Amino acid sequence: MPIAHVIGLGKSGIAAARLLKREGWEVVLSDRNTSNSLLKQQQELATEQITVKLGYSLELEASDSPQLIVVSPGVPWDIPALVKARQLGIETIGEMELAWRNLQATPWIAITGTNGKTTTTSLIEAIFKTAGFNAPACGNIGYAACEVALSSTEGSPLDWIIAEISSYQIESSSSIAPLIGVWTTFTPDHLSRHKTLENYYNIKARLLNQSEQQIFNGDDAYLQRVGESYWRNVYWTSVRGKDYLIGSKGFYIEDGWVLQTFEEKSLKDECIVKTSALRMVGEHNLQNLLMSVGAARLAGIDKEAISLAISDFPGVPHRLEHICTWEGIDFINDSKATNYDAAEVGLASVKNPVILIAGGEAKAGDDSRWIAKIQSSAAAVLLIGNAAQAFAQRLKEAGYERFEIVETMEKAVSKSAELAKQYQASVVLLSPACASFDQYANFEQRGDHFRKLCLEQ
Repeated sequence: MPIAHVIGLGKSGIAAARLLKREGWEVVLSDRNTSNSLLKQQQELATEQITVKLGYSLELEASDSPQLIVVSPGVPWDIPALVKARQLGIETIGEMELAWRNLQATPWIAITGTNGKTTTTSLIEAIFKTAGFNAPACGNIGYAACEVALSSTEGSPLDWIIAEISSYQIESSSSIAPLIGVWTTFTPDHLSRHKTLENYYNIKARLLNQSEQQIFNGDDAYLQRVGESYWRNVYWTSVRGKDYLIGSKGFYIEDGWVLQTFEEKSLKDECIVKTSALRMVGEHNLQNLLMSVGAARLAGIDKEAISLAISDFPGVPHRLEHICTWEGIDFINDSKATNYDAAEVGLASVKNPVILIAGGEAKAGDDSRWIAKIQSSAAAVLLIGNAAQAFAQRLKEAGYERFEIVETMEKAVSKSAELAKQYQASVVLLSPACASFDQYANFEQRGDHFRKLCLEQ
């Protein structure tokens, strides 16, 4: 029996292991960590004849090397064991690639980008479900892609796969070729992993190159710049109107409507949905709306289903999510803002002045625009996590003094209400501009903790 080794005992790794087991592989699943919850999963998977090794890092010995290695999204593609595996000719793929190999008979819509992926993916899923399609969201959102592959033989057949795909997942998935590819934004992120902006861009571009049809955010400065010379036959979007579309076909906003324009001069531009149907705030969400409508129209979905889905769409948890209003102060959870650009958008999207809670595990990137937005929008800043000292220093250098290092979320939420009254701020915004791994397992856990503390006030 061939041996497959899966690295990473998370949701994706477990789903990949189960899928491989179903396909007849002998499966070993490893994780370098150990904890009570991992021990429990180890025992559960043992009943399925899946071997789990905890506190273990893969070491390749010629005598018992696997024939296949499957990597969870969070595992760096260039760790020594994976480099060696590729040198030895051992097939090494990501969990998303494994899912693609099982699901490629179903049409895929793949959404990638630095920011905006989750909202766009969620909107697309909502539209397709309203139109009556069995079209689960997976990947970086919702189900692990291999979970969808596992369930594909049960119940009603899949009509579409709506996949949010990160650069990590693209990097380890060479053959994914979606029917429709969507590129939401491109700004520096994950450079500690991808090293250079060019490398990060090329990883994203590969997915779009392999897509049959492409939709690009035409208001993104970087995509606009490269698009004029390189990306020709794609659908562009712009919230600023038809005159700002790069190509001759795409989707734009004018007089409160989303419109589609066509390459064929004989076809009149078509009104699809009113922008007022969308309940989410911020210009960036109008851009997300455009890309979502574009994907739906390329898939042949009618305007009525699009309009109904958008008017019913509540928004995305942890992305400018309104938690509660307490004594006239709105508490908003933007925990998904894990980099400077996303956090800048968060500040721009809420009513000023704001009490900002920021910090966590800092990422590489240019924070200058975010700092400038804090100066113009924040009445005060409460700093948490590992980045607190560095952020305090940056704010001080910029001449901004109304900050306080509080370290924990409990202290931040408690202090925020007091400061909001002091400065007559109507919003408390958690928009960290950081990853969460210093204090939380993920940004969802961080946002859930913020929500719980707000509701307990």
